[in-house]
Amino acid sequence: MGLFGRILVSFTIGVTLLTLLASRWLVGGKRWWAAAAGIVALNVIIGRYIMADDVWLHNEQSLMMPFLAGIIVFVAEVILVVMVLLAVLIRWLRRRWLAMLDRPVDTSRRRLLACGAAYPVAALGLAAYGGTIGRTDLVRRDFTIASPQYSGLDGYRIVQISDAHLGLFMSVDDLRGILEKAAGTQADMLAVTGDIFDDARQNDAAIELMASYADRFPDGIWFCLGNHEYMRGVEHILQRLRATPVHVLVNEAAEVPGRGLYMMGVGYPFVKGPGFYERKRNYFAQALAAVPEGVPTVLLAHHPEFIDDAAAAGVPLTLTGHTHGSQFGLFGQPLLPVFKYTRGMVHIGGSYGYVHSGNGSWFPLRIGCPPELAVFTLRGC
Repeated sequence: MGLFGRILVSFTIGVTLLTLLASRWLVGGKRWWAAAAGIVALNVIIGRYIMADDVWLHNEQSLMMPFLAGIIVFVAEVILVVMVLLAVLIRWLRRRWLAMLDRPVDTSRRRLLACGAAYPVAALGLAAYGGTIGRTDLVRRDFTIASPQYSGLDGYRIVQISDAHLGLFMSVDDLRGILEKAAGTQADMLAVTGDIFDDARQNDAAIELMASYADRFPDGIWFCLGNHEYMRGVEHILQRLRATPVHVLVNEAAEVPGRGLYMMGVGYPFVKGPGFYERKRNYFAQALAAVPEGVPTVLLAHHPEFIDDAAAAGVPLTLTGHTHGSQFGLFGQPLLPVFKYTRGMVHIGGSYGYVHSGNGSWFPLRIGCPPELAVFTLRGC
């Protein structure tokens, strides 16, 4: 069993144990043993199915719905655990407060048990929303980017998509729907910041589809690689893309014909540790070297930490992806900010960087972090 498999097993065991603990607060008496047996049996079945090779290695579309159902149940259990822990904490704080006021304190679990059924219902409802509407309901976000560099491009619009992740939960037809909505924004250009071509069986058809949309944007489609393209036969993907009207940028820059605007694009620094930052600097330097001094620029990069390199060099706008916005958010903020820049707009000096929330996912559930079309209107100032 590989590392990923061990992580899945550990996650399954952890979720099962925590759910058993939470259920003990909601189900009293002998009924808990029956509930516990049901939880263990259900999690063993789902866990074994989720780890099946046909799901992760072969992206069998026929397995999508049962796999999604399993993920929804697991996430519902995690939400249930969080809800119960919060309820227990609030109950404990309330008891302490009443004790400080010398008021009667109910030390039993009656109140928690009285509404016990509401917890799993609410948790399952929220998880089901995230696995259906939450992961597919595309939203549009509009931004104005003001910079002296863009004085000759006032009103120019760029629409960005990212991280579609072709595979079990993103078909070529799904990608067509995203591209159609992007074309509907009437933007001058489509910027694609990687992790689109993530299924060798669908990649060629998806490349042809994307190429067919190039003439729907006056200045075409501009693309940079994500880490998943490197994992799915990057040389083949680049060869096919470069035979289409799609503009592919790998540690290079090119002028948008007739606009005076230079688009820069960098690859993914596929290395761990300190070498990541050295390679990232080298990639950016290669792209920047192809840009004449003083011209307006936009950087396309999959990894969001390129925002720092671009800001230091005075690039007004950097478009990135990779993080999926953590796929879980609260009040517009990422719930799991595991990256330096995880979601939304970053403003450093006179430069802007944007971290796209993604259009797909390999983990098929989004709550408070919907897929998006990001539209940027350039303004001079």
